[in-house]
Amino acid sequence: MVSQEQRRRQLAREKFLRQQQRRTEARRKSRIRNSVVASVLGVVLVGSLALYTTGTLKQDDDKTNANAEVTPSASAPSKAPDPCEKPAEGKVKSETWKKEPAMSIDKSAKYTLKLDTTCGAIDVELKASAAPHTVNSFAFLAEKGYFDHSKCHRLTTNGIYVLQCGDPTGTGTGGPGYTIPDENLKDKSLKDNIYPAGTVAMANTGQKDSGGSQFFLVYQDSQLPPSYTPFGTVSESGMKVLKKIADAGESTGAGDGAPNATVVIDKATVASS
Repeated sequence: MVSQEQRRRQLAREKFLRQQQRRTEARRKSRIRNSVVASVLGVVLVGSLALYTTGTLKQDDDKTNANAEVTPSASAPSKAPDPCEKPAEGKVKSETWKKEPAMSIDKSAKYTLKLDTTCGAIDVELKASAAPHTVNSFAFLAEKGYFDHSKCHRLTTNGIYVLQCGDPTGTGTGGPGYTIPDENLKDKSLKDNIYPAGTVAMANTGQKDSGGSQFFLVYQDSQLPPSYTPFGTVSESGMKVLKKIADAGESTGAGDGAPNATVVIDKATVASS
């Protein structure tokens, strides 16, 4: 026979064992749960770190690509901010002509050219008496709106220092469909094959009498053979605009490319007095 006291103690012991088992089981489950949580947190942490690292590399890649666009080589200068405004609304003209326009200017009058550009106004005093065919052609094209909304497509910053404009196609190959003769190649301003700063001259194909509509503005003394018709001189205020454009640099970093500045001729006007 088991006494009541013994029975009570047996029941208490069994209860204690059950409690211990439950606690042990609870601790085991807790460890498993904590292990799972820790694993999940580890995955999240690794994933977050990966995302952060990827994001940083992406930003670095973006910066690298941005630098590649403006500094193609290690020696190229950094791209300066665009100092110019947005172009006026409008489209370039595509009209061409079969022959040089008839002479309509007064060779004894004074003519000026005003280029209203996105970077500022460039005023030019034209040499009508010394380069009548060139000035006459320029006046004709300006009146037709030929230069309006066209980009100045080339800037040189090494060896020669010019801004080239006058091609509505923006490629350097466009022209009005006709050519004009070379003029004024013995201008007194050209000494020792130097086109002085402020000179405005006609571009050509390298062949005699092959000028069309493209012209260049010299912003710093440049050594060139005297085969480009000098037909104008940039004003002091216009030279400041050219310097601003030149300071922004060109796109290749090699000294000859498209201007980094957005140089667009909104309007070209030739006037006489």
